[in-house]
Amino acid sequence: MRRPTARLASGALTAAIGIFAAAPAAAQATIKVSDDVNLRFGVLGQVQADSLEDPGTDAQTNNLFIRRVRLLFGGQVAKNVTFFVETDSANLGRTVNGVKNTPSTTIIQDAYGEFKASDAFAVDAGLMFVPFSRNSVQSAATLLPIDYGAYTFTASGPTQSSTGRDTGFQAKGYFAKNHFEYRLGVFQGMRDARSHRAFRYAGRAMYNFLETEVGFFYTGTYVGKRRVAAVAAAFDSQSDYHAYDGDLYVDYPAGPGAVTLQVDYNRFDGGTTLTTVPKQNDLLLELGYLITALKLTPVLQVATRDVVDATRGDEKRWSFGANYWWAAHNANIKIAFMHIDPTGAATQNEFTLQLQFFYY
Repeated sequence: MRRPTARLASGALTAAIGIFAAAPAAAQATIKVSDDVNLRFGVLGQVQADSLEDPGTDAQTNNLFIRRVRLLFGGQVAKNVTFFVETDSANLGRTVNGVKNTPSTTIIQDAYGEFKASDAFAVDAGLMFVPFSRNSVQSAATLLPIDYGAYTFTASGPTQSSTGRDTGFQAKGYFAKNHFEYRLGVFQGMRDARSHRAFRYAGRAMYNFLETEVGFFYTGTYVGKRRVAAVAAAFDSQSDYHAYDGDLYVDYPAGPGAVTLQVDYNRFDGGTTLTTVPKQNDLLLELGYLITALKLTPVLQVATRDVVDATRGDEKRWSFGANYWWAAHNANIKIAFMHIDPTGAATQNEFTLQLQFFYY
C-alpha cells in the first residue's frame, strides 16, 4: 500500500502534466482600451522536486514544492509610456531545517514604468533588475538550465536587493539599428543608520552582431528560433563596493538543431561598504544543444567562485541535465544532476525535476 505522500506526489505530477497538455503556445492576449492604452497579463509556474545529499551522511533532503508562482501584468497607459508589474511566491511548500514554507510570502518582484522618448533614449523608474550580467537580467521563464547561476546574485543580499532587483531610475536606449544597447542607472543600494550614504550606480553596454534584442529582460535560450551573438560589459558600485562583468551569448542554428552558449565573468569586491562580499572572481558557463526533431536539449552548467587571498569560500558546481520543450517556454520539463564541491568541506549531489507552465 502506497503512503499518502506518495499518492499525493503522483497526483501532483499527473495534474501538472495535464496542465502542459492543455497549454499550447498562443499569441498575446491583450485588453485594448484605446490606441494608446492596453493591458495584458500572464502567469509563470515552476513546480519542482529535488533531492539534496546531506553533507557527511548518507541521508537525503527531499522536497516537492513550487519553486516560483508569479502573476504578470503589463501594458501601456499613454503613448510611449508602458509598465510592468510582477508578483512572486517562491519556494512554496519547501522544507528547510525542519521548517515547511507554507504559506510563503507573496512579494512584488518587479514594478516599473518606462517613459520612451525615442529608440535611443528611455527612462525606466521603479523596482527592476540592476543592469549587470546577462544572467542576472534574464527572465526566469526563459532560462536554459533549471535556475540561475549559483553566484549570479552574490551582491543581492548585502545590497539589500530583491534577487538582483533594486529601486531607482535607469536610462536605456539603442543605436546602430538596435545592435548597440546601453543601460545606465542610479539605485537605492544598501541603507543603514548612515542616512547620507551614496546611491548605487550601475551600467551595461551590449553589442549584438546578428539579430537584435530589444526589451527589458534578456532571454536564456531562444529554442532555435533566432540567430543571436552578443558581447557585453557592465559595472555595479556603491561607495567602496565595486563589481565588474563581461559576458558572451550565442544562440545559433547548427546541424539538426541549435546551440546556446553563455559565459559570464563577474568580479566582486565589497570593500569597506559591503564587508560580507569578499574580493572574488566568479565564472558561469551554460551550454546546450537543441535536437529539434526530439524537442530535447542536453544542458551543461558550470559555476565557480574563487575568493581572492583565501581558500575558504571557494566552490565549484557543475550540473548536467536535459530539457524537453513540450511547447518551448510555455510548457517544458527539465531534469538535472548537480555536483557541489566547496573547498575544505564535504561535497554534495543534488537531483532536480522541474515542470514549467508560462504565458505572457
